[in-house]
Amino acid sequence: MDFDLEAFSPALFYLAGVFIACFSSFLLLGKRKKVMADYLLAVWFLVIGIHLIFFLFLFSSGYVRFPHFLGLEIPLPLIHGPMLYLYIICLTNQYSHKKIWLLHLVPPLIIYVILLDFFLLSPQEKIYVYEHNGSTYKMQRDSINILIVLSGILYVTLSILAIRKYKRLIAELYSNTEKINLDWGYYLITSIALIWIAVILKYDILIFSLVVLFILLTAYFGINRVGILNVTLIKADGIEGEPEAENNPVTAKYQKTFVNKDTIQNIYKQLIYQMEYEKIYKDPELNLHHVAELLEVHPNILSQTINSLENKNFYDYINRHRIEEFKRIAVLPENQKFTLFSLALESGFNSKTSFNRNFKRYMHCSPREFLKNKNLNAE
Repeated sequence: MDFDLEAFSPALFYLAGVFIACFSSFLLLGKRKKVMADYLLAVWFLVIGIHLIFFLFLFSSGYVRFPHFLGLEIPLPLIHGPMLYLYIICLTNQYSHKKIWLLHLVPPLIIYVILLDFFLLSPQEKIYVYEHNGSTYKMQRDSINILIVLSGILYVTLSILAIRKYKRLIAELYSNTEKINLDWGYYLITSIALIWIAVILKYDILIFSLVVLFILLTAYFGINRVGILNVTLIKADGIEGEPEAENNPVTAKYQKTFVNKDTIQNIYKQLIYQMEYEKIYKDPELNLHHVAELLEVHPNILSQTINSLENKNFYDYINRHRIEEFKRIAVLPENQKFTLFSLALESGFNSKTSFNRNFKRYMHCSPREFLKNKNLNAE
């Protein structure tokens, strides 16, 4: 019996991908507090696992023994783009009507209908078509490949736009966004974009090798990181979403409420007092809703006040005050014994990354460079 080590190693790699995809799906379904994103990711993992199994049939020439399965894998790439996009909008709670989701499955269903003639062929005829590069179905297959590439570009773009919209929204609501910024979503989008590039290059082994790596990445973030997004819901007029979305991070849609200038000025004066004398920005968990309750105004009106008079969103406004507080306390002689990070925490920041990023953004230099210019030691 001949042993093809060259073919055996990739086959094991893909089998491992199938196992990880299915196992990750079961882990997600076994979580106690599941949200819609968990269910979507679990289904997506199963689809990826099935897709890898089909590829194994082709890679190992198993289709000769199971020709009835030939062609079933062709429309599957059209499912991955929609699943990525739906997963992202579920994480960010930007969906409204779930029934519309079914529209994303129309293209693969249409492809199955178009391929109906192929599915009705005899097993021998199907094998012949595959062994002769599509045979009479080559033009049809080329058209489907173009559609797959366009689908990939479309859904990667939509996913990026969804994350950007989410980041703008949380900046209107929260003063610290490190744990809810969904930056890791870009890793998923980049990974699947690389897969689409491999699809364009028509390098099957590279495609499915990247798919296995994508499964590992998605399983890690999907299982371990999604829970971080279950932050306190901020309710406001114009909320989009459904009741179960209360476990998701973004539920408030900012709508401008037109109020007169005197009212805005009065709110602004109260806000300045709270910032300068009560120093409410020192609370690392401070958010728009808490400040609005403190001032006894609607969150939308408070947001409009900050936007119009400061030309900043809530996140930038609060963190600007934190930077100024750090600059004030960092130069005090009695604080020279403290580290920069401890002073940053005292100023209201909750992470070193957030502190350094915001400081460089406003001061155009690092905290160490700032203190060095002040002839102070920086630890």
